[in-house]
Amino acid sequence: MKTTLIILGAGESGVGAALLGQAKGYDVFVSDFGLIKAPIKAELNAAGIDFEEGQHAEERILAADLIVKSPGIPEKAPLIKKLKAAEKEVISEIEFAGRFTNAKLIGITGTNGKTTTTLLTYHLLKEAGFNVGVGGNVGKSFARQVLEENRDWYVLELSSFQLDDTHELNLEIGVLLNITPDHLDRYDYDFQKYIASKMRIFHLVHLGGCAVYWQDDTQIGENIQNVTRDLNVYPFSLSADGTEITHIQNDRLFYVPNDFEVSAPRADISIKGLHNALNAMAAGNAALLAGVSEADLLKGLKTFKNAEHRLEPVRVLNDVEYINDSKATNLDSVKYALDAFSAPLVWIAGGVDKGNDYSIIEALVQEKVKALICLGTDNSKLIASFESVVPKVKSTDDLIEAVRWAKEMAAPGDVVLLSPACASFDLFKNYEDRGEKFKSAVLAL
Repeated sequence: MKTTLIILGAGESGVGAALLGQAKGYDVFVSDFGLIKAPIKAELNAAGIDFEEGQHAEERILAADLIVKSPGIPEKAPLIKKLKAAEKEVISEIEFAGRFTNAKLIGITGTNGKTTTTLLTYHLLKEAGFNVGVGGNVGKSFARQVLEENRDWYVLELSSFQLDDTHELNLEIGVLLNITPDHLDRYDYDFQKYIASKMRIFHLVHLGGCAVYWQDDTQIGENIQNVTRDLNVYPFSLSADGTEITHIQNDRLFYVPNDFEVSAPRADISIKGLHNALNAMAAGNAALLAGVSEADLLKGLKTFKNAEHRLEPVRVLNDVEYINDSKATNLDSVKYALDAFSAPLVWIAGGVDKGNDYSIIEALVQEKVKALICLGTDNSKLIASFESVVPKVKSTDDLIEAVRWAKEMAAPGDVVLLSPACASFDLFKNYEDRGEKFKSAVLAL
């Protein structure tokens, strides 16, 4: 009799797990409480995989041998509570896919910078000739790649939600970038629970494997000894005090992951800003530990192009640079963005506020921003926070108007920066939609 596999959630990761499960001989059923997109239904039908939408058939699900859960479904959901009470095995698509590959795995997590660091690590390995794939919280699902491809390495972006349902993944290298409060509604508004979720990445690194982490981060520093006892540790730091570890000194990155030193000028790294120097230190450490040569590392750092909507250059017009940072939906991301530029900024921000305390960035805004354009259906909080800090503040719910105002307010040598600090759902489908519409409006100027 076949083992029954239930997939909860028919997104990219769920469909990948369903197809892999079917190929491995499971009796697969996909259940999504929402509506399933037409192309996904067509793919499931073509594969002969049974599915339901708009409901969860609890009796059938509770009778399953194994459940692969979408990271979007919280632990407190009634169905998940019933599955746990019935002592059913509930895992992530990441763990499920990991059971069917012998490839070496690099896992990367952190509150900010995960995607950039994951894509840069992948780029460094790929440019060095490695047979490597990239997945997890970015790109094509890990399970689909395990089914369709035969890679020697995978670089995986791992969110806290994915880590929560991953228990036995065998990582060669684990990377932890930073920990600041985020998604606390999923963790009973208990920051310590979120910290523990992020730190779990090192429990997934095999004995004798490698732990790469930002030593300066307070939360990491307080907890790192408890989770890396049997691992080889490779910290990185902004401080030049410890030349035994990867660090920055005299505007150069010094990589020290394997008792030899590789030096790279910050100016040669394609992604700019101090936060991206940290991302480059993490990715470079992981790449060198994986076996990338010094020459290939230096070449890859120069040629990397970041994902869209992350400090993405759009165009230069009348000596004004336009930057799309629509992915910056929290204050930490905006802080990094503001810090990345020395030129005066015309800052476009706003959307659905997520409980931001704007006093955190007030001093930085006062130093960097010459004009603020608030873009959202309710801009009252942004205006109240910055009208006495920024010389010019304007408000609109029209993106095209915001971009035209930015052009009028910017002088040659300035930067127009879309870095919203807020979710996008008041005016846009998602942050990608906001970024695409911003780019279109800028290119139409």
